[in-house]
Amino acid sequence: MKISIEYTTWSTAPKYLNKDDNNNDFILRKRKICYNKKNRIKRNDLMEEKIQVLINGKEYQVKKGTTLEEISNSIQKEYKYPILVAKVNNSLKELNYKVNSSKEIEFYDLTKPYGNRAHVNGLVFVLLVAIKELYGTDKDIIVDHSLDKGFYIESNFSINEEKISQIKSKMQEMIAENRTIKKVIVDRMEAIKYFKSVHDQSKVDIMKYNTNSYVTLYHLGSYYNYFYNKMPLSTGVLKEFELNYIQKRGFMLRFPTTYISDKIPDYIHHEDMFKVFNECSSWNRLMNIENASDLNKIVSGGNIDELIRICENKQNSEFIEIANKIAKKKDVKIILMAGPSSSGKTTSSKKLCMALKSLGKNPAVLSMDDYFVERGETPLDENGKPDFECLEAVDLKLFDEQIEKLLKGEKTIVPTYNFITGKKEYKREIILKEDDILVIEGIHGLDNKILNNISNKRKYKIYVSALTEINIDNHNRVSTTDNRLLRRIVRDNKTRGRRVEHTLLEWPSVRLGEEKYIFPYQDEEDYILNTALPYELGVLKTYVEPLLYAVEPDSPYYQEAKRLIDFLRNFLPIPADAIPQDSVLREFIGGSCFKD
Repeated sequence: MKISIEYTTWSTAPKYLNKDDNNNDFILRKRKICYNKKNRIKRNDLMEEKIQVLINGKEYQVKKGTTLEEISNSIQKEYKYPILVAKVNNSLKELNYKVNSSKEIEFYDLTKPYGNRAHVNGLVFVLLVAIKELYGTDKDIIVDHSLDKGFYIESNFSINEEKISQIKSKMQEMIAENRTIKKVIVDRMEAIKYFKSVHDQSKVDIMKYNTNSYVTLYHLGSYYNYFYNKMPLSTGVLKEFELNYIQKRGFMLRFPTTYISDKIPDYIHHEDMFKVFNECSSWNRLMNIENASDLNKIVSGGNIDELIRICENKQNSEFIEIANKIAKKKDVKIILMAGPSSSGKTTSSKKLCMALKSLGKNPAVLSMDDYFVERGETPLDENGKPDFECLEAVDLKLFDEQIEKLLKGEKTIVPTYNFITGKKEYKREIILKEDDILVIEGIHGLDNKILNNISNKRKYKIYVSALTEINIDNHNRVSTTDNRLLRRIVRDNKTRGRRVEHTLLEWPSVRLGEEKYIFPYQDEEDYILNTALPYELGVLKTYVEPLLYAVEPDSPYYQEAKRLIDFLRNFLPIPADAIPQDSVLREFIGGSCFKD
């Protein structure tokens, strides 16, 4: 039995930990080490023993006990960026993991999701430590939300362009020093004491809902922190980043993404999106629900039904606000609603129609999905598969012609796309009268290449997305993409009977389509509608967890399912009983009063 030593507290006293070869979990052992002398292996014999491993599909021989870092060094030249983490027999590992038996290994740099998360986590830690070393231990940050392929960061002290330059230089210095980022396993109660001592109340609060006896922390410089994804072993691999000053207490941390890996593009400030995030953040502060622990307190206190009603009332009032804005624009005849997958566009369009009706308007709804070309005419992507996300998958000629006829008041038979046969069926008749408004929902609604024969003053564009503004703690944000993915997993299973694996298989192509065809046009909107509900992750947890647990360990999607399970452990489950039938969330969990 091989024994490895780790420091389990920030004191100098070591404890002995046995590292399990199968899952790399650490189990606290007694300080006394016992072993059978007859079975003792000499160190030299151990070092000479070779094992066979499969690395990125190729066979190699390595010495038993070799770390992933040592193995990665021999193939680093095949990667554009430093290798950060690896998957070993379908389980994600950090690079200090030792290979003691035949394994299948896959390495990741920042161009892949697992590597990118490690890169971003490492940058956040370096940023935090740099600020504390420059300006004092009482200085802190909140990783607030994503914006323009980066994170908007708020500080608890005033900043300016000069300080941003100082922080960037300090981070670069720490990276050049290649400081070690060390993983340590500590008693959870000891971790809580530590975070109390450094006045990180967000960590103290979230750890109260962690039932593990021991937790994993990371150590850099004089500081410990808690992160929810794997980390790089040192700062030297974190060279790719930029900082951009935004305002008195806010700046951007930017980095390459899996979609932009060549270089970090110049920063583009999306003012409307920034404003919506800030308004949402301010409202959450007003409701005392900034982090997962705040939501958990409401749940455990028995007050979740009241919060649900408050959130739903607020969102309903926003639909009335949008309807009022549209009603004041006498020339508007078309409302275009677009946004990424699982944003709640379908329910939002129907709720907006209800709000418009309350103002005397008579809306008719069209879906751009009904204008798909015949299945056999669908364009193919670079892999030779049908690309349903591209604009060319829509019969734009028919779409433009029919909308123009409707605006002239002509009776028009519009298509309904049959997704089983892959053909359009013509059964529905629409005619627009003087006070009627056409509501069109589809992912390409903001693209200027559609309806460009119609004056802009006749169109009102709404960007719909689930802009999640509740975090796990101050340094660990909740990804809006993960929120939408959880929605989609639940809906796919409920409405289409799909297993988690099917949704996860499609998700990368869905995301790529969003990056190509939706996000570039988000600034074309007249209004941004945020459909995220502060309480929804607790509700989604009750529906999605059993589905995620059904993913088998040998599935290629096991690690992603495990990541989502680990993420959801930060939220207490919330029953759906109090959620009204017209809620956007009902589009995903079922029970909606809106019928197709």
